[in-house]
Amino acid sequence: MNTKLTLTIEKEIIERAKNYAKEQNRSLSDIIENYLKILTKEERNHKSKKLNPAVASLKGSFKMPKDMDYKKELKKRLEKKYL
Repeated sequence: MNTKLTLTIEKEIIERAKNYAKEQNRSLSDIIENYLKILTKEERNHKSKKLNPAVASLKGSFKMPKDMDYKKELKKRLEKKYL
């Protein structure tokens, strides 16, 4: 069942979105509906994944700096260990 929805969006964004929809041969409603489906599906997937109890007990026990680059840190530690 389809239901009408009213949104408040900047006029320029609406125009760009309409042009994009036209180029894709789709309706703007269709594009927005599919985006919302993807968005809500991702949320469900994140919620449904349960952590191992051991991992869950460690969750939140430490905070990493926001600017930390995990891949660089891992590379540095592996080089130190094996080289």
